[in-house]
Amino acid sequence: MLSRVAESLYWTGRSIERAEDTSRLLHVNFHGLLDADLRDRGRAWRDLILFLGRDDVFREHFSEYTAPAVTEFMLWHPANPDAVTACVARARENARGVREQISSEMWEHLNRLHLLVSRTRRSAVLASPHDFFTRVREGSHAFQGVMKATLPRGEAYEFLELGAHLERADSTARLLSVKVAGLMAAEPAAATHEWLSNLLKSCGAYEAFRKQESDELRAARVVAFLLLERRLPRAVCFCLELCLSAIRAISGDGARPERAIGRVFAELSFTEVRELDDTTVFLLGRVMRSLSDAADEIAGGYFTTRSIPPGPYAQQQQQ
Repeated sequence: MLSRVAESLYWTGRSIERAEDTSRLLHVNFHGLLDADLRDRGRAWRDLILFLGRDDVFREHFSEYTAPAVTEFMLWHPANPDAVTACVARARENARGVREQISSEMWEHLNRLHLLVSRTRRSAVLASPHDFFTRVREGSHAFQGVMKATLPRGEAYEFLELGAHLERADSTARLLSVKVAGLMAAEPAAATHEWLSNLLKSCGAYEAFRKQESDELRAARVVAFLLLERRLPRAVCFCLELCLSAIRAISGDGARPERAIGRVFAELSFTEVRELDDTTVFLLGRVMRSLSDAADEIAGGYFTTRSIPPGPYAQQQQQ
């Protein structure tokens, strides 16, 4: 497979996942603040901008962290390259260049999602965003479901999976890094319970936690669940394991991208989170740096002219 094709598939997976993660965060935050009794609502909205890592860009265009300002910035503001509309447009453009690698059903669902985010009246979304957030999330799920149902298991499938799950791991780790500091400062109270509920819902893990763990929401257990649980689709460990599987299918064992992800996966596999303290903060910092290094290794290994030993799929094609 050409490196250009592999890169387009990888970023198609990452961009769709990023759009879904952003819309889910907005959805949970929007509804969580309707009933929450918070003195500083601006701080809750600022956490979303910190999650994106675009606080400096936001402050250039907006003076306050309000619901309309943050929603506009995260959904379609032209200065934000990680806005939902920008991510969906980027995914569609990447997929358009590799139409022969994906199924027609995948292209139809991606096109439908692009039309939704590009043609929706923005004033209507700001007035009542619930339906829009839901449709973006369902559009992403539909694309991923159709991919699993129609795309042959080969290099194209593995690069889409690699991009989606690396983005998902990074999203969960960044969200935890933003929220843990606030959780450490807060004492057990109704507000803390609400924070933990929203944190789980932001990762689509609220029901899973209640069924698998307990009805009691404790900060350390919630963080450990989202970071270390091997059966939760949005937990960091779960995503890293699938990233390793995709890399081994593409290029076999011993590739540099595999070693980069394997190091952080091995560390998390032997980690316990019993309470939230500075050690947890340092751990999340190392995880985020390791994921960034892994992304660099993937880009350098697969999307440049550097030689990579052929994996099982490439060997089958040569034979």
